[in-house]
Amino acid sequence: MALLTVSAAHAQNDPLDNNEIITRARMVGMGYTSILDTYLSPVTHTGAELRYISHITRQMPGSRYTRQLIHQGNFADVEDRSGKSSEMAGLYDLSYAIHYNWPLCGGKLHIQAGGMIETGIGVIYNTRNQNNPAQLRLFTHLAPSAVATYRFKLFGLKCSTSYEVSVPLVGLMFSPNYGQSYYEIFSLGNYDHNCVVTTPFSAPSMRQMLTLDIALRSTTLRVGYLGDIQQSKVNLLKQHVNTHAMVIGFVKKFSIMKIEDD
Repeated sequence: MALLTVSAAHAQNDPLDNNEIITRARMVGMGYTSILDTYLSPVTHTGAELRYISHITRQMPGSRYTRQLIHQGNFADVEDRSGKSSEMAGLYDLSYAIHYNWPLCGGKLHIQAGGMIETGIGVIYNTRNQNNPAQLRLFTHLAPSAVATYRFKLFGLKCSTSYEVSVPLVGLMFSPNYGQSYYEIFSLGNYDHNCVVTTPFSAPSMRQMLTLDIALRSTTLRVGYLGDIQQSKVNLLKQHVNTHAMVIGFVKKFSIMKIEDD
């Protein structure tokens, strides 16, 4: 007979595979963002961003590999320096990574490295433009990614600090060409190099996150910093969406063990 034991009672409702260790973090980020999209405006717009992050890591006991699934959704409300032009932007982002793990320093330090595939879809809307008021954001790319986690105790509390980073190497993104309208693309079907291959030379980007986890009884509090730099220059058009935010959330760890009776 097999007996399943779960470290959190409500985890029994999750469709989890046997023998997996799952760490799930839900975070809210609030911070500053700057947006430049020369298809809509030659001026940089700055303002506030609100972001939700769902961060899930899965690992089989005894395995050196972890799987990471991250959902992100954000909304930004920005304006130019004069306050006469404003833009709204939103993006949904999904990434999946596989990392190989190296435990060091007696298990206190864990280094993970591997590859990630990421896809995003969103829009930037300029409230003043009559023609071409919106810009579609659609991209996918492959990126090396790494995580370093160090566990320690602070005032008798179990803590850990983590640093995550990913840098896209090659990808594909949608972009109108310089002077091309969305009417020409979607209504007239006039393709003009609108699916563009990206590299670090045409789209230098990076996402990093530094967090501190503090164990509090049955849950873990997470606070940290998120830096999300997404830039591109394709089809003679520039797009920069740069965000610096503070994040806060909670972490739950589910341990599922299979025990066989003799």
